[in-house]
Amino acid sequence: MTAKTRVLVVDDEPAILRFLKPALEANGFEVSSAATAGDALKQISGTPPEIVILDLGLPDGDGKDVVRQVRQWSDVPIVVLSAREREAEKIESLDLGADDFVNKPFGIGELMARLRAALRHRLQRQGQTPVLKAGDVEIDTVRHRVTRGDEEIKLTPREFDLLACLARHAGKVITHRQLLTTVWGPAHAHDTQYLRVYIGQLRQKIEDNPDDPKIILTELGIGYRAAEGGCDVQRRD
Repeated sequence: MTAKTRVLVVDDEPAILRFLKPALEANGFEVSSAATAGDALKQISGTPPEIVILDLGLPDGDGKDVVRQVRQWSDVPIVVLSAREREAEKIESLDLGADDFVNKPFGIGELMARLRAALRHRLQRQGQTPVLKAGDVEIDTVRHRVTRGDEEIKLTPREFDLLACLARHAGKVITHRQLLTTVWGPAHAHDTQYLRVYIGQLRQKIEDNPDDPKIILTELGIGYRAAEGGCDVQRRD
């Protein structure tokens, strides 16, 4: 990076900041910090960072409330960093608008990959591309054509919409509710079994081995994540 990317780390544990700051700076980030929800909101609204790393457990409130408030007026990428194990916490954070989550304890390599993906997603939102990629599968959203190498893959309209939704956010976990609401509408927000059937059908058509998927990855109990184009994304199911 020639110009440093500004990142705001929101965490009340000094040890986390001492650990993160040199690692982030070594990867080309300019680091600022906030130890409370109030300070985080003040900084994001005053001198907006380009990305936020957010802990959920803050002394003056819940990190999910920060996500909720920020999403009313900003699309700044937010990567949640939390020791909370409950899937419901992660799902709610993502449904409120967080871009991704990383569990504590975590590796710097994984965190950097999540940050880079979240920054790419923001750029894609600002200038939507007509051709999407999930692993080595290409999705032409204009011609509604899906290919892998020289082979065209025939999908139903619903399968195409589901794959395009995942590919549009490749590398980012999309919750069951987000996928169902986007592809089928709000009335189907809880039809997770319906979604599993379609994911299974898609895997049969685009994966080399549907029983060991590399393109559509499962986040157990939360949702799915499409592999980024040309990248080997770690599977966590």
